[in-house]
Amino acid sequence: MRKTAWSHPYALVLALTVCQGVAQASQKSHPPTGSEQPEQKMFSRREVIDIIAATRKIVSPNGVEELLPIQINGTTQWLSVRGSDRRNPILLYLHGGPGSPTMPEDYTFQTPWEDYFTVVQWDQRGAGKTYASNDPKSLAPTMTIPQMTSDAEEVVRYLQKRYDKRKIFLLGHSWGSVLGVALAQRHPEWFYAYLGVGQMVNMEKNEVDGYQFALNEAKSHHNSEAERELLALAPYPGNLTFERIGVQRKWLMYYGGLTYGRTDFSYDSNARRLSPDYTQRDIDLVNEGSLYSVTHLLGPLEAVNYDSVTDFKCPIFLFEGKHDYAVSHALSAEWFSHIHAPSKKLVWFDNSAHMIMQEEPGRFLYHLITDLYPLAVQAGDFAPASDHTGGD
Repeated sequence: MRKTAWSHPYALVLALTVCQGVAQASQKSHPPTGSEQPEQKMFSRREVIDIIAATRKIVSPNGVEELLPIQINGTTQWLSVRGSDRRNPILLYLHGGPGSPTMPEDYTFQTPWEDYFTVVQWDQRGAGKTYASNDPKSLAPTMTIPQMTSDAEEVVRYLQKRYDKRKIFLLGHSWGSVLGVALAQRHPEWFYAYLGVGQMVNMEKNEVDGYQFALNEAKSHHNSEAERELLALAPYPGNLTFERIGVQRKWLMYYGGLTYGRTDFSYDSNARRLSPDYTQRDIDLVNEGSLYSVTHLLGPLEAVNYDSVTDFKCPIFLFEGKHDYAVSHALSAEWFSHIHAPSKKLVWFDNSAHMIMQEEPGRFLYHLITDLYPLAVQAGDFAPASDHTGGD
């Protein structure tokens, strides 16, 4: 039975096998015959990264393509800002984890979004490029949910000022949805809408649901190794240590509760090795930042409980994968049923678990455009289509 090491806090589990470069063609000892194809030159990893950067380069006259180190609450934090027309509404993406940046793999799904939104990826305190740009020892006392919520507030203020926007869209994925709900509660006037993707509601209940899913799958597949390891955790979650949650997440991921139909997360960790926005040092430190963030924030995350946080003054959307057990889709749906907001909508993704934007990218984009984008259009915060099409 294949096992995977864990540290990626979307599910607090990550396949640590990383792509070390594009494979080189094997050398042949004889020239090609008529039935053989001549060897093709294989691209180096650096060449592949350059190709990806070139294909996603924004060349439109009003486009924006910026990689920004900014000062937030005494630390250097990094933003990626990309869009085909800066007149379009801003969508701020709060990544999962804690400590799991989306910036290094956003090229796998985000480019079509950039025709409709100016998309901002933010590497949070303790994550990704931000982790690599600060002293971890100095940062350690500040690794709290209130501090990171304050950071998020400052990021929104920065975007409003720099791009002359009164309102933006806010997307919180997994751990990012903890910060997202806090911001939507504090500053509803800042947001056209809040979108929770794999919405975290109650960490303790979430752990129970994920554990039961993994155990049921292990039993139904007669996987004695998984069953033995999971039963050894009972009663779960109990004292939720780093090691205990790692075992639960390992088998949850193996049975598709993180990415539907996949037993590991290597596709994502390999993709980040080809990021045009990350240096080699940034890439090398991703897992270290992830582990660092979880170490400091697992306790506070365990206490998260939004069961009674159901009144909102901005529109609320949830995108949920029907196979998501990294963050319990059932808990998210139950919470949504009690929400009071100016408007709300729950969208189900039948062929997804937790990584919806990568699992069903077309449907994800469709619902961004049909459900959220019109809110900005109604406010006049968009680039006219005629500017893109040449129409009247």
